[in-house]
Amino acid sequence: MPQVATFSIVAFDPEGPSWGVAVASKFPAVGAVVPWAAAGAGAVATQSFANTSFGPRGLHLMASGKSAAETLETLLGDDAGREQRQVGLVDAQGAAATFTGKDCYAWAGGKTGPHYSVQGNILQGPEVIEALADGFTRTAADFPSRLLAALLAADQAGGDRRGRQSAALYVARAGAGYGGFNDVWLDYRVDDHPDPVLRLGELLELHRLYFSKSASEEEVPVSGGVARELQVMMNRLGYYEGGLTGEYDGATREAFRRFIGNENFEDRTNFEAGRIDMPVLEFLRRKFAG
Repeated sequence: MPQVATFSIVAFDPEGPSWGVAVASKFPAVGAVVPWAAAGAGAVATQSFANTSFGPRGLHLMASGKSAAETLETLLGDDAGREQRQVGLVDAQGAAATFTGKDCYAWAGGKTGPHYSVQGNILQGPEVIEALADGFTRTAADFPSRLLAALLAADQAGGDRRGRQSAALYVARAGAGYGGFNDVWLDYRVDDHPDPVLRLGELLELHRLYFSKSASEEEVPVSGGVARELQVMMNRLGYYEGGLTGEYDGATREAFRRFIGNENFEDRTNFEAGRIDMPVLEFLRRKFAG
């Protein structure tokens, strides 16, 4: 069985509350193996000859009220391969636990702090673990950005000593999924890439572009010069055949609806009021510069 050599952070954000895992490795599709999280339960990273049953079992145990430390003890208790395992957990209240078996390939180790656990194996050295923790605790940003900052810091400190290949970011928060129908706030994977952590950061920015919502002061009326600019753009792309009037009339609105729908920006546009979020307008300007 291939060893999942990796570095990861498992963390809790009381402001959400949210639970998340960020992970990177010289291993394909690490996001399919290591990260597990569930709103109201906790999060788990299982790596180094990973026992993937630790993910769902750990979440079930923590959802039933077990602490991270109690859950870790249960998971390892009946595992014959425990000395090759590495595990990090945070529970529903944000208490953390980590374990590195004595037979994990060097350098291997982990540490916990308030609301987080960091761990890794086949690393350049302990400085990678320290960088993971520092990247998370010293970054003033939202929770997903802090998780990503941890990976970036660890990557810059040497990361997996074999190189780079994949990375993933998984965050759970109650009702934060698409349309509010589930708890999966973020689930992004870079399965095979020469610089996967950097690419993961690009995907996080895309997530913000498509699924964030601007404050009212960042909403732009589709009228005058903006309406004409969009009419020109939509005419060139085949959505609109009317005059370049700068008016948000019926033909412009219907073309605008088709255009925005094709670009997946419905959540950042008010078709009836004729308004669009400024970051989206700027993105469309760059993408369709004529």
